Amino acid sequence: MVKDVSQQKAAVLGLQHLLAMYSGTIAVPLLIGTALKFNATHMTYLVSIDIFMCGFATLIQLFRNKYFGIGLPVVLGCAIQAVAPLEMIGQKFTINTMYGAIIAAGIFVFLIAGFFSKIKKLFPPVVTGTLITVIGLTLIPVAVQNMGGGTSTAKDFGDPKNLITAFLTVVIILAIEVLAKGFLKSIAVLIGLVVGSLVAGALGMVSLTPVAQASWFHLPQFFYFGVPEFEWSSCVTMMIIALVSMVESTGVFFAIGDLLKKDITADDLKRGYRAEGIAQIFGGIFNTFPYTTFSQNVGLLQLSGIKTKRPIYWAAGLLMAMGLLPKIGALVTIIPTPVLGGAMLVMFTMIAVQGIKMLIHVDLNDNNNLLIIAISIGLGLGVTVYPQLFQALPQTIQLFLGNGIVVASLSATILNLILKGSGHRQNN
Repeated sequence: MVKDVSQQKAAVLGLQHLLAMYSGTIAVPLLIGTALKFNATHMTYLVSIDIFMCGFATLIQLFRNKYFGIGLPVVLGCAIQAVAPLEMIGQKFTINTMYGAIIAAGIFVFLIAGFFSKIKKLFPPVVTGTLITVIGLTLIPVAVQNMGGGTSTAKDFGDPKNLITAFLTVVIILAIEVLAKGFLKSIAVLIGLVVGSLVAGALGMVSLTPVAQASWFHLPQFFYFGVPEFEWSSCVTMMIIALVSMVESTGVFFAIGDLLKKDITADDLKRGYRAEGIAQIFGGIFNTFPYTTFSQNVGLLQLSGIKTKRPIYWAAGLLMAMGLLPKIGALVTIIPTPVLGGAMLVMFTMIAVQGIKMLIHVDLNDNNNLLIIAISIGLGLGVTVYPQLFQALPQTIQLFLGNGIVVASLSATILNLILKGSGHRQNN
């Protein structure tokens, strides 16, 4: 494992981390802003300040201290599972109700962090390995959809240009991983994105219009869209979504701990959850969104082999700068979706493989372990493909059970308790 890198190399690696999570991050404000019919000015603010807050939230998580911050090389971004409920709240009530619910959920996460961290014993290797495998597998369809063009119902989905640039990006990343050495190998994904974008530009797939239209500078504002309003059902809904994010973050924390050969303690988890709660509170105050630890970047850590925090500090700083300088931030938005999809395919499959590596340490001769893994992966993937399985249940329960990662986590945890016993600490 690389112990440290120079500031120059760290900056390049930080840019790579930024690009890896950028599309997922800007997707949330674009989807919500479109659903709530924001005008161009409001949309510009929403996207830019969201980028700024991603960097700010990442810094909160990086600065490990007595009270918050897990101190692992993690990047925080918008919680994609929050899109549907936030749209629902914004349309049924007001946008101020939406931000009130985000703040309430952030306070909730901060307050329950200590309790939630004490359930670490419920996550032995058979559970965490299964959860991380499911996280990777459920993300892969997103990558493949992006490779085709982003929208499966679009007329140009699967267009030869999309396929050429997507697979070219994959080939470039693989070639560098196999043939290159040292620092060049560690930035394989970044090189793949740049070369893929240049080829896409030659094919007429890149537009510089977003850069031309973006402003040069602006600052975050408290309560830009108005003073938050607190409505109980909206707050409860976002608290449920916050629990979903905490479950996902738990899997990411354990995955990175496994990569770093570091035991993740209950105290580590508590500080990590608190940092996410603080980030979510600030998200509501600055009228952006809930923030959670991004699983996408775990695969990048595995690929680059560089697992120090220095590149993540750079990624956080770059995100904040891009949020303040919309014209610079807009440069990243011109990366074609198929190119991003190709890079995502490599990274997301690496997450799944990381989970499989953890399951290697589980006793697979034990039939109970096989049942836990098989049923949980089956349910997780099944619900991801058909989330409408629970459409007859109340809306709040649907929000919880409609997430394949959460269902897999619940399944693995409950089956482990039933089949292995709560007192059985699995080393196998």
